[in-house]
Amino acid sequence: MGLLRSSSARAAESGIIKVKTIAARNTDILAALKENSSEVVQPFLMGCGTKEPKITQLCLAAIQRLMSHEVVSEAAAGNIINMLWQLMENSLEELKLLQTVLVLLTTNTVVHDEALSKAIVLCFRLHFTKDNITNNTAAATVRQVVTVVFERVVAEDERYKDIIEQPVAVQGNSNRRSVSTLKPCAKDAYMLFQDLCQLVNADAPYWLVGMTEMTRTFGLELLESVLNDFPQVFLQHQEFSFLLKERVCPLVIKLFSPNIKFRQGSSTSSSPAPVEKPYFPICMRLLRVVSVLIKQFYSLLVTECEIFLSLLVKFLDADKPQWLRAVAVESIHRLCVQPQLLRSFCQSYDMKQHSTKVFRDIVNALGSFIQSLFLVPSAGNTSVTPNQTGSNASGSTGSAQTNPGVLGMGGGATVLPAFEYRGTWIPILNVTVQGSAKATYLEMLDKVEPPTIPEGYAMSVAFHCLLDLVRGITTMIEGELGEAETVSQSTTETTSLPALSSEHQDSQSISDQSDKELVSRAVWEEMVNACWCGLLAALSLLLDASTDEAATENILKAELTMAALCGRLGLVTSRDAFITAICKGSLPPHYALTVLNSTTAALSSKSYSIQGQNVQMISPSSESHQQVVAVGQPLALQPQGTVMLTSKNIQCMRTLLNLAHCHGAVLGTSWQLVLATLQHLVWILGLKPGVGGALKPGRAVEGPSTVLTTAVMTDLPVISNILSRLFESSQYLDDVSLHHLINALCSLSLEAMDMAYGNNKEPSLFAVAKLLETGLVNMHRIEILWRPLTGHLLEVCQHPNSRMREWGAEALTSLIKAGLTFSHDPPLSQNQRLQLLLLNPLKELSNISHPDIRIKQLECVLQILQSQGDSLGPGWPLVLGVMGAIRSDQGESLIRTAFQCLQLVVTDFLPTMPCTCLQIVVEVAGSFGLHNQELNISLTSIGLLWNISDYFFQRGEIIEKELNKEEAVLQKQAEEKGVVLNRPFHPAPPFDCLWLCLYAKLGELCVDPRPAVRKSAGQTLFSTIGAHGTLLQHSTWHTVIWKVLFHLLDRVRESSTTADKEKIESGGGNILIHHSRDTAEKQWAETWVLTLAGVARIFNTRRYLLQPLGDFSQAWDVLLDHIQSAALSKNNEVSLAALKSFQEILQIVSPVRDSEKPDTPPAINVSVPVVVGATTATSLGRSFMRTDSIGERMGRYNGAELPVVTDEIEDLNLWWAAWNSWYRIGSESTKPPITCDKLTFIPSQPFLTALIQIFPALYQHIKTGFSMDDLQKLGIILHGAVSVPISSDASPFILPSYTEAVLTSLQEAVLTALDVLQKAICVGSENMQIMYPAIFDQLLAFVEFSCKPPQYGQLETKHIANAKYNQAEWVALNYVPFAERSLEVVVDLYQKTACHKAVVNEKVLQNIIKTLRIPLSLKYSCPSESTWKLAVSSLLKVLSIGLPVARQHASSGKFDSMWPELANTFEDFLFTKSAPPDNLSIQEFQKNESIDVEVVQLISTEILPYANFIPKEFVGQIMTMLNKGSIHSQSSSFTEAEIDIRLREEFSKVCFETLLQFSFSNKVTTPQEGYISRMALSVLLKRSQDVLHRYIEDERLSGKCPLPRQQVTEIIFVLKAVSTLIDSLKKTQPENVDANTWAQVIALYPTLVECITCSSSEVCSALKEALVPFKDFMHPPASKVQNGES
Repeated sequence: MGLLRSSSARAAESGIIKVKTIAARNTDILAALKENSSEVVQPFLMGCGTKEPKITQLCLAAIQRLMSHEVVSEAAAGNIINMLWQLMENSLEELKLLQTVLVLLTTNTVVHDEALSKAIVLCFRLHFTKDNITNNTAAATVRQVVTVVFERVVAEDERYKDIIEQPVAVQGNSNRRSVSTLKPCAKDAYMLFQDLCQLVNADAPYWLVGMTEMTRTFGLELLESVLNDFPQVFLQHQEFSFLLKERVCPLVIKLFSPNIKFRQGSSTSSSPAPVEKPYFPICMRLLRVVSVLIKQFYSLLVTECEIFLSLLVKFLDADKPQWLRAVAVESIHRLCVQPQLLRSFCQSYDMKQHSTKVFRDIVNALGSFIQSLFLVPSAGNTSVTPNQTGSNASGSTGSAQTNPGVLGMGGGATVLPAFEYRGTWIPILNVTVQGSAKATYLEMLDKVEPPTIPEGYAMSVAFHCLLDLVRGITTMIEGELGEAETVSQSTTETTSLPALSSEHQDSQSISDQSDKELVSRAVWEEMVNACWCGLLAALSLLLDASTDEAATENILKAELTMAALCGRLGLVTSRDAFITAICKGSLPPHYALTVLNSTTAALSSKSYSIQGQNVQMISPSSESHQQVVAVGQPLALQPQGTVMLTSKNIQCMRTLLNLAHCHGAVLGTSWQLVLATLQHLVWILGLKPGVGGALKPGRAVEGPSTVLTTAVMTDLPVISNILSRLFESSQYLDDVSLHHLINALCSLSLEAMDMAYGNNKEPSLFAVAKLLETGLVNMHRIEILWRPLTGHLLEVCQHPNSRMREWGAEALTSLIKAGLTFSHDPPLSQNQRLQLLLLNPLKELSNISHPDIRIKQLECVLQILQSQGDSLGPGWPLVLGVMGAIRSDQGESLIRTAFQCLQLVVTDFLPTMPCTCLQIVVEVAGSFGLHNQELNISLTSIGLLWNISDYFFQRGEIIEKELNKEEAVLQKQAEEKGVVLNRPFHPAPPFDCLWLCLYAKLGELCVDPRPAVRKSAGQTLFSTIGAHGTLLQHSTWHTVIWKVLFHLLDRVRESSTTADKEKIESGGGNILIHHSRDTAEKQWAETWVLTLAGVARIFNTRRYLLQPLGDFSQAWDVLLDHIQSAALSKNNEVSLAALKSFQEILQIVSPVRDSEKPDTPPAINVSVPVVVGATTATSLGRSFMRTDSIGERMGRYNGAELPVVTDEIEDLNLWWAAWNSWYRIGSESTKPPITCDKLTFIPSQPFLTALIQIFPALYQHIKTGFSMDDLQKLGIILHGAVSVPISSDASPFILPSYTEAVLTSLQEAVLTALDVLQKAICVGSENMQIMYPAIFDQLLAFVEFSCKPPQYGQLETKHIANAKYNQAEWVALNYVPFAERSLEVVVDLYQKTACHKAVVNEKVLQNIIKTLRIPLSLKYSCPSESTWKLAVSSLLKVLSIGLPVARQHASSGKFDSMWPELANTFEDFLFTKSAPPDNLSIQEFQKNESIDVEVVQLISTEILPYANFIPKEFVGQIMTMLNKGSIHSQSSSFTEAEIDIRLREEFSKVCFETLLQFSFSNKVTTPQEGYISRMALSVLLKRSQDVLHRYIEDERLSGKCPLPRQQVTEIIFVLKAVSTLIDSLKKTQPENVDANTWAQVIALYPTLVECITCSSSEVCSALKEALVPFKDFMHPPASKVQNGES
């Protein structure tokens, strides 16, 4: 010891001297010291060698001082280490040793190679001592030393980084120690690392010579720290990489084997060799190494990592120990927070063809791990602690608590955050901060025994793995996607710039870009495809099991981000799967829609159809430990009780809303899922749509009302707000996404519609309401969605469920109104297409028959008119079309509303609409007239038509201009297309067409079934044509006549003739109907009258326009035909009116008739053509003057030409056409009916009167051509007309009373007609005068009526006295006055025309006599006494004129047949068979006798004197007659008192005197005359003889009784006559008296004598007078001879 000490002291001294010397010599002491350090250090080393603790400590301290000043050279260092080694072997100052080594190695780099290895071994050795402190310190030192070694490499690399070395070829892995290429520090590190591997592998080290023992755990920790801290060393040096591949990986794999082979619970005895049990410390450290390897060297060790990862996945298997699974999960968690790494896995494995799908496996393994935790409960999990039972009393909604499991003070229990599934309850532990993998068990480096893993730990880590995995992947991919998009945007922008440096270069970059992007996209897609199934399975399970709001939120967030990512990448299946999961979570557990549940639907035994989809009624997957927050009704066809919503459902719903709101653009077709779910939720929560489609909390309509907790009640407004915002945000979607949204809503709505069929339950209006909302917020681009949107809503509007329909219509009309009010760019006024597009659905609504929809439609129209009426422009036809589409059967309120719209249009908007729409307005107004629902509307619409026509009239010029412009355009288009322009009333000019449409519409209304409408329309039609017709072009009148007026007449005629004759009781309501209108037929009659009158008036007033038209004569014929058919209609009103019209058109004087011509018609003025030319030169410039002077008219219509004088011949034709019509009317109407019954139609008197009154006017025009035939025709009609009886109703008005002798107006008319004729003939030409006889015939026929009233067919007529008023009986007229007037006319006429050749030839006189004979022979039997008196006087007048004519023409024999007629007439009259009436007064009788006397006087003055011109037979007849008259013809009826008067003594006397006069006419000029007197005498004598004989006879027989007075009178008369005769005979010249006569006289004597015996004194005195004259015959008897001679 002493020696040692002294040597060390000496050494020390010499060292000090040394140092001093160095210090003296050198300025840089340290550098010099370093060079000589071996010497300097020597004393200290020696001091250590003393093993004296104090010295040793001092020396070590000194050495450390030296080291820290870096004055130790390499040699010195080597010496120091050797010295330390000795100390170590002697176990001295172990802690100091370690400290020294550490200082030595850290202060400088002088120690390397062998020395270094020795120093390291030293530390290792110290690690395995008996002293715990030393061990730990050594371990720390080793770690530090190892670090130092590698830090040197890093520093070395840094120094040399600028020198590019020629790499030396490394000969593969032929030589383990091939480190020649490495620099010194690197070589050390290499050797060290290689030996660490050797040691862990339990092999001998190469470099660390002297190691005695080593633990694997320590070795693994060192390996991990090196790999973790110095990855760049391994990555930069091939040699190190080589080590990794060749040494580390095989090592790890080998060490893992016990863990892989081990199966928990498998009996060890069964396997042949005992299996090594997994050892926690090693296993855990291995996993840490693996984590580092994967994290840092993945790129080097691709294949090896595949193995490692597969192992990791295997460790999660359920048959591995709990602790192993826990550490494995922690390791996986470490990977999960590194998305880039995961991305590399995916690229390297999953995307390679024959490689394990590592990434997918990891995710799937996590999933199945989680599942296994639920399925195989670890001990202690099975019993669920009592505080986890569902919704608890305190009402907390499962938020994470700070002190889990502690009973709360409130008597209830707080709920731990946990997962619970089918009875397995797993708490959620707060294991890690999001995004960092802070492991618990991987850090337990001090534990040797496997720790007990708390319940729920593995689950919590796995849960976080999933969340981090999702977060990482999505964040990474979204970030890259974002970059890619911005890049691609910028490149496209640059491409679009005009100035480019070189296009080639640019396109190059773009293609690179796209290639790169394609690659990235492939990776992204693969990553998602690989992981989504596993993720979804795990997350869905967790979502189902979660009872903690925060956990639920995280799960939902993960699902949401995944869905959004898949959406962005366009991975539809996965996107839909995630969305489905969220959707399922939103709905109650047994309420799965098939949209969401297509896979399990097939398995479900019990499925109901909801919205036409199969729905799973599955039992709840978990005994939902959730607070129920809402109870509502499922949206289903059959009411299925109620369903419950939990707070978790609401949470999911909010996530769903969030998803739709933020990621709507990527949802695409899955909008369907989202919306379907939302619809059901909204339904269950009882939200109902309000204005604009926003959903508001409302009450369910039927079933148990929705029950909501207050928690949800406060949430509902928020939810409904989010819902609205969701659809508001659709304005930010791109067009395609928007279409997806619309399509989804539409199909959702279709389902709701299917469901609502066939019942009137409250339907789900979600889809419709949201379509409305979406439409409203997307107004700015409405065009792209309008068609699908409105197309669908139109279908909704046709739905049978009223609530559904109503909303469809509400939505549609709101959209249309919003669309029209929205300020589009360009504005609607410049974008007609858009405007029509917007209005079109409004028109489409017209095809729907539901009245509620139509009401909505019309209200919409009304609002549009009120707000947008002025700017509708081209939309007018659509809007008008909507009004016009209302049909009569659609109910009053509809028609009312539509009509309101129309009224608004007509009053306010006619000026603003395009003129082309005016026609539509007319059509629509007309169609309302035809609606039969509401009479007032019809009538008002006719008023509207009048207003419209007024508007046309006032703005005629403007409308015309515009229409012509439009027409030109259309014409051009039509020509281009090569088609003919087709519009109604072509080729009339467009403005005229407008009028024609108006007229045509009114025309249609004129034949409406309702009389009031017809009347009003008719009046309006004729008023408009009358008032505004002058605006029409001349040629258009043709159309008016033929297409409007005649067409109308045809229809009216047809309807009238077929109208019903049934009586109508009342006119609806309490309106009484006058009896003249109480059948349809009578009502139609009124229409016919109106129409005919209107047309006739137009013909009358506008004739100057119509006549120049080419076919006026045809029109005239048609009109006449109509008049004729009306006149012959079996209706008095119509027929009479027809005649009025006939009269009207006949009064027309054609414009050139003299009556109307001014002296110089203005049209012929020289100046006029110029003026006229000016107004009509342009074809369009129609003059709007209302003046109607003929000249102007003519001018206006014929331009500058002179007026065309209508052709006389043509005119005549018109009149003859009229005559023919008149004749047909007359002959038809006066023809008696063939059969007779009550209903026989008999024309009325006014009708017949009017008919006959037409003739004179007509005749004026046709007289020149009026022939005998025509006269015959006329006669038949006149005769017929007069014979028509009167109905008993009318008789009081037509016949004042029977006694007054008055002519009816008809009879007057007939006589007037004949008078007109007769006057015309009188002044007419010779050939006209042959018509006289015909006129006489006609008149004589009328004369006969006095005694023989005409018979009208077989019709029975009654005498007026017997006819009862008010019964359908026919009364014969009193024809006497008429006949008598006719007779007077005859006499007058005969007086004028007796000498006419025709009158003579046609035996007119004979006819007159023949006719007069009738009343004369009847005498007292005549209906009227006046008749025969008039007849006698007429006869006398006629004969006084006619007989001279007859005598004149005696020789011609023309009158031969007249004489016998005349004789018979005298005979019949003078000796009438009819007895005078009993009440005839004496004065009357005397008057009548004087008439007889007059007749005898006529004979004596006018006939007998001219006997030589008269046929003998006639004279003989006269004589006989006089003879008969001269003896009293008695009548037995006379009373005694009257007998004197009644015996017509005066008459007898006259007769006798006449006889006598002609018996002894002194101047016998001809034998004939003597013959007459002879004949007269013999007659007279024979008569006296007879009377006397008879008297004597009677006297004898009568005895005492006196004879009848008349017989006495007669005998007295005879006796007187005898005396007179004898007197006369005496007075005559004897040669005139025939001997025969005397003989007859004397022969009387004996008879007279016999009368002496008579008793009557009067007879006696008469006898005395008679006998006295016989004294002259008392001659003495002559001789026989004498007698014989004589």
